[in-house]
Amino acid sequence: MSTSTTHELKHESLQLLREYQQTGSSEIRNRLVHLNFGLVRKEAHHWVNQCTESYEDLLQVGCLGLIRAVERFDTTKGSAFSSFAIPYIRGEIQHYLRDRGCSVRIPRRWLALRQQSVELIQELRVKLNRQPTDSEIALALEISLAEWQEIKLAHQNREPLSLDTPVGDAEEGTSSLGELVPDPRYRSFQLAQEDQIRLQQALALLEKRTRDVLEFVFLHDLTQKEVAERLDISVVTVSRRVKKGLDALKKFMSGAEH
Repeated sequence: MSTSTTHELKHESLQLLREYQQTGSSEIRNRLVHLNFGLVRKEAHHWVNQCTESYEDLLQVGCLGLIRAVERFDTTKGSAFSSFAIPYIRGEIQHYLRDRGCSVRIPRRWLALRQQSVELIQELRVKLNRQPTDSEIALALEISLAEWQEIKLAHQNREPLSLDTPVGDAEEGTSSLGELVPDPRYRSFQLAQEDQIRLQQALALLEKRTRDVLEFVFLHDLTQKEVAERLDISVVTVSRRVKKGLDALKKFMSGAEH
């Protein structure tokens, strides 16, 4: 994209952002999303090779972040919209990946080798006219047999079995895995879900600016300095808001338990 085209795009976006602030028109918002869709594509390209989610899914999730950025951008602050929007897009994708990702963390190198092995196995199957052995796959990947077997095992066990998984047959009746393997920690999982619901309810009770600060710091992983610049407040104010918000959340949640 040429410099003049980029300048025109920024100018058009800024004009539309000003109009959107005044009107809240969904049509203008959609035009802004279309104009700045390249920001979403860039982030989706960055993350697609680091996860098992499809590129299309990442695009859709990133668009949610872009829409949120359009709705929150303040043209009077003087910051570039692209710089403002990228943390929202990235944060939405990261939040999605945290929710959808493997419970067992696999080294990035192993994920890359696993993806590489898919195409190699297809090529070896055609070449050998049979399913390749683990030794042949490891040789093609230029790694040891032991490492390839560890990669396979990690991929197979990337998600733990749910304790609610039914076991048994139809004649004898089914029961859950949690009932057959008593574990006091199972109750802690249920409590964690209840805590998450209480936390969401408590966040909704906070003052909007305090809630925004907590979201930027803890959900979007921004530093307090970055939050201060984005909200046009001092770092000291951000620090106070974080402390105030956390104290309020503790109070709300402890009160909900009684």
